Order: sequence, then C-alpha cells, then structure tokens
Amino acid sequence: MLDARNQFFHFLSKKKLKFTAQRGLIFDVFWNTKDHVSPEELYNLVKQIDSHVGQATVYRTLKLLSDSGIAREVNFGDGVSRYEPTFGQAHHDHLICTSCGRSEEVVDHQIESLQEQLAKDHDFTLTGHKMYLFGLCPQCRGGGKR
Repeated sequence: MLDARNQFFHFLSKKKLKFTAQRGLIFDVFWNTKDHVSPEELYNLVKQIDSHVGQATVYRTLKLLSDSGIAREVNFGDGVSRYEPTFGQAHHDHLICTSCGRSEEVVDHQIESLQEQLAKDHDFTLTGHKMYLFGLCPQCRGGGKR
C-alpha cells in the first residue's frame, strides 16, 4: 500500500495538487476495499468514517486515482462504473453474471497469447486491453459449480 500511496502522492505533486487528509482517507478506504467499488459505494464507506467528506470529493479523487495508474474504471454492462486497484496487480479479465451482477477475475494465458498474436499479425502494438465475458453464474443457473 505504501508504494501505491507514494505514487499517488507524487502524481498529485506533479499536478500541483495537495495530498489532503480527505484524499488520504479516500485512498485508504478504496485500497482496502476488496471488491470492485462504485463511486457511490465508496462515498458511503468513506462517509461512515468522516461525514464531512463530500460526494464530489470522492468522485474527483477516484478520477485522480485512475489518472495516476492506481485504479482502473471497469464497466460490467449494468450502467454503473466501478473501480478496482491496478497498482501492483496482475492483469486479469472478468466473468460477469448478467442476472446477479457477480464478477469473477480470471486469467487465461492461452487467451492472452492469442490476443498478442492477433495484434502482431496486424502489426499492432498492444498497450493494454479489457475483456469482459457475460453469462450466468452457477447460482443463477440454479446449480452448483461444475
């Protein structure tokens, strides 16, 4: 967490912005949230600790976290933007249940290789990608995990 916090501090410094107590609190709550979090959810979590933090401050800080490379916006097709930590995290894709909204982070090295080969075949230099796979989780299908 300290490396991510330091990166955020340096990013703010370069932008001539201050690392305020409120930004620090929002960073800490975001970093310690183990799920993909919407700005509204993060605001509610922060508000439980400090009721003086405004919703706009949470939104602006999430944008700064994203711009700094600490966080990434993810969209699971339900119209709600969520954020997840990216600093120090391995790349992953998402399986998303279209019924209950559950998401699961997955990595498949064969798919990653195919994507890299596809880019190479088209003389394209990849700088990143996002892959979302939509379907029904085992619980929503009415069965257990197979």
